[in-house]
Amino acid sequence: MIKSAICDLLGIQYPVFQGGMAWIADGRLAAAVSEGGGLGIIAAGNAPGDYVREQIRTARKMTDKPIGVNIMLLSPFAADVARVVTEEKVEVVTTGAGNPAAYMSAWLAAGIRVIPVVASVALAKLMTRIGASALIAEGGESGGHVGELTTMVLVPQICDATDLPVIAAGGIADGRGAAAAFMLGACGIQMGTRFLSAEECTVHPAYKEKILKATDLCTMVTGRRLGHPVRSLRTPFARNYAKAEYGGMPDEDLEALGTGALRLAVQEGDNERGCFLAGQIAAMVRKEQPAAEIIREVVEEAEPLLLGASKWVK
Repeated sequence: MIKSAICDLLGIQYPVFQGGMAWIADGRLAAAVSEGGGLGIIAAGNAPGDYVREQIRTARKMTDKPIGVNIMLLSPFAADVARVVTEEKVEVVTTGAGNPAAYMSAWLAAGIRVIPVVASVALAKLMTRIGASALIAEGGESGGHVGELTTMVLVPQICDATDLPVIAAGGIADGRGAAAAFMLGACGIQMGTRFLSAEECTVHPAYKEKILKATDLCTMVTGRRLGHPVRSLRTPFARNYAKAEYGGMPDEDLEALGTGALRLAVQEGDNERGCFLAGQIAAMVRKEQPAAEIIREVVEEAEPLLLGASKWVK
């Protein structure tokens, strides 16, 4: 069985995180992943603190295993959620879209392991200095908000820049990707898009169907003009947004065009107005299955690859 330092640090069975996908990663999905031996993570997104508290308590009813909460630091509710996670005594907080320094002392005092998502060496070094327990190095292959570097390039550089455990994210969907991440120096993986196919994932059926039918060129990145690039499926909404982005639409109107689009995709499966976030590995997701089965399948496929030499090397 693959086990690493991150398992001992967090008290989990497998070095597998489930990504914090806004409006997707709720208490039910997080509980299923944690119960299956990984680290389930509830996504706060742009939701208020009361919603996050409700999801944490939902997860607690379903599992006694460690759970995490992902806090999107650009959210207007970030400070509220930062307080909720300390009150609810979650084991892990992951952060994205900003610097969590303002909240670190309170989280650390509460015994929370803080694991920021980083997309550059500079941010990795800063997070190491201010007390992070580990880092998630996320490449641009991932769904949602993305950086410029690919996972293959980013992970080894982050591993060289810090002594903290590093979790690789972006473009990982199976044991081959997991094994590659370990070979690059990571001690664990985070998957988001793969868990969209989990039976416990409550996205609209139309969203799951799009993931299961995705092809290799199914995603695109929009939002670069506003400084917040996002990877999603090529839907009418995404194409129309791209036209507006480079067609002279004022920034405030462009911002309004994207507001609420993810929620429309997740809850209503709206193909015209919804933004269906997905990573480049969507084409590798081909069946719906329990979250625990996904974890075991990935780990069991990775193990022999890590223990044995490549079939191409003599």
